[in-house]
Amino acid sequence: MSDIILARVSETLATEQSLESLVRQLLEMLEIVTDMESTYLTKVDINARLQHILYARNSKQMQIPEGLSVPWGDTLCKRAIDSRCFFSDEVAEHWADCDAAKTLGITTYMSIPIHLADGSLYGTLCATSTEKKSLSPRGEQVLQLFASLIAQYIQKESLMMQLREANAALIAHSYTDALTGLPNRRAIFDNLATLFSLARHLKRHAIIAYIDLDDFKLINDRYGHEAGDRFLIEVGRRLTGGQAEEEIVGRLGGDEFMVACLSKNDGEADSTQINVIKTQISASIAGEYWLGNVHLIYPGASLGVVAVDPTSIDADSALQMADTAMYQDKKGKSKTRFLPVD
Repeated sequence: MSDIILARVSETLATEQSLESLVRQLLEMLEIVTDMESTYLTKVDINARLQHILYARNSKQMQIPEGLSVPWGDTLCKRAIDSRCFFSDEVAEHWADCDAAKTLGITTYMSIPIHLADGSLYGTLCATSTEKKSLSPRGEQVLQLFASLIAQYIQKESLMMQLREANAALIAHSYTDALTGLPNRRAIFDNLATLFSLARHLKRHAIIAYIDLDDFKLINDRYGHEAGDRFLIEVGRRLTGGQAEEEIVGRLGGDEFMVACLSKNDGEADSTQINVIKTQISASIAGEYWLGNVHLIYPGASLGVVAVDPTSIDADSALQMADTAMYQDKKGKSKTRFLPVD
């Protein structure tokens, strides 16, 4: 029997992928080895003072319901841990004050606490019966082995979750501009690829606005990098303040930003929508800025807005076209500087 159990454990560890599937296999084997009616895994919430039955295997008369939560102080498991007595075939006499045991009709009880690597108590692995059962050395060894395996698996799952969370945070960081919180250049190109794919599907044009903040270097030089950073953050906030659900807003780098969206109607974008986009962006960026102790009136940015057919041009080329249009806009403007406000 021991060889069969070990073989099944080896097979389970090689194939099972989740804590639940592992535990259910172990509970079945634990029932066979201990000859108990119910085997179950609990989780203890010390702060809430509750014990939860996570997974249970029941046969015959004994029924330990999954999902059951009971006050930790009322449980056999706490009494067993406190007294360091993890087996009794006379539960009614040994723990006469345990109403939960009386309600469930438990006569024989065995358990082992599951401790994680940091020493914290995770829960307990238990086997119970309404009948009087003996404790075999084999059953005790298997209980200890299974508790150890479960603890290791829980630890592994916890580490894997931490790794996934750290990886997700790293990915988010690599796609986010650290200063403004906007999508960065890498994210912009990924988002543009999605936008162009959607435009082709809907048979619409893509509209790209390339934004260059005039005189940004002068703001940096005159008032310092802190004021310059505040200015960039505020520009990003203003651009996203009126952002429609389908629009892409991002920072390409330095003092350059981008807004992109789909044309409203099938086919070519009309000049009205392009002019509206120009007006909205210009109006959102121009105006008063409070940059810490610095107060200035900013006249606006240079804009290059283009509408392109996504079936005949890619996102990179479209962005270059918008960049060229922005420089034409910059060349045609008079040198209107920002105005400091005393």
